[in-house]
Amino acid sequence: EVQLVESGGGLVQAGGSLRLSCKASGFTFADYVIGWFRQAPGKECEGVSVIRNFDGDTYYADSVKGRFTISSDNTKNTVYLQMNNLEPEDTALYFCAANLMTLSRTPGQYDIWGQGTQVTVSS
Repeated sequence: EVQLVESGGGLVQAGGSLRLSCKASGFTFADYVIGWFRQAPGKECEGVSVIRNFDGDTYYADSVKGRFTISSDNTKNTVYLQMNNLEPEDTALYFCAANLMTLSRTPGQYDIWGQGTQVTVSS
């Protein structure tokens, strides 16, 4: 079964840190691009960070540059999103998604999605 499972969300105070994990199964992980997206109530889904597994190329949204770090462990079929210096504006449901080889921040270009993990940052 093709599947992505997110974990690591929670409630944290502003300035704190969380590490999200995205565990993949059912497809050749190393061939895919994995993206982290987030959606806050009343807002559009936003591409936060993306990594292309075969060469490690990455993308970050301007809003998270310098605070978030994406990484991939191909031996564990897992992508991580280390989030530091969190702000209340980072509060959202975070999803990971996969597509074959397009380093894109556009949700419509991803065809495998997880169920999401909630991140809440209090001020």
